[in-house]
Amino acid sequence: MSKASAIKAQPRKDVGTQATRRYRLKGFLPGIVYGHKQETLAVAVPAMEFIHMLKHGSHLFELQMDDHSETVLVKEVQYDYLGTDPIHVDFGRVDLNERVPVAVPLVLRGIAAGVTAGGVLQQILMQLQIECLVTDIPEQIRMNVSKLELNQSLHAGDITLPEGAKLLLEPGTVVAVVSTIAEEEVAPAAVGAEDAAEPEVITKGKEKEEGEEEGAEAEKKA
Repeated sequence: MSKASAIKAQPRKDVGTQATRRYRLKGFLPGIVYGHKQETLAVAVPAMEFIHMLKHGSHLFELQMDDHSETVLVKEVQYDYLGTDPIHVDFGRVDLNERVPVAVPLVLRGIAAGVTAGGVLQQILMQLQIECLVTDIPEQIRMNVSKLELNQSLHAGDITLPEGAKLLLEPGTVVAVVSTIAEEEVAPAAVGAEDAAEPEVITKGKEKEEGEEEGAEAEKKA
């Protein structure tokens, strides 16, 4: 059974853009706790510690506060506009006997027979949507693809799930495929300078600005 990862948390009295920015500058990750018909609670957790636990497969956390603790599941992590640094986390209260929907990393093992025959393995889905007990959330799901032949596909229904887990995707959803390598087109031997096409100019669209505001729903809950 999975054990909740204990982490210190502190209630947040200040919310809003400026307040959350101050928390992040101090090394804390702002977040909220909601669910089970209880009051929404704004919290902050040590950013580096939380990120380390998350990267090592922790989904279930015990938020330890001065007067009480909360057993929670990570519902959503919001990242900066570069998609690298977390800026906010949503925690959902859970019961240890509760079944929950989760996205679990999918790891393909082995060398597909089709790859040995000259093909290329392309993984379409990196995560698998399943439902399981909150205490049985796997760190990852592994699938051996060594028998996958050239031009064959691996489907969600082909994957062996942990005991008690239920697939939340259509069984026919393509997870990976072994395809033939497309041959490169042969370029013309030579093109005169006067015949060369003008280079295409591609203008970069305006990059998405960093969202300093927490999600509208998050702040409403807080």
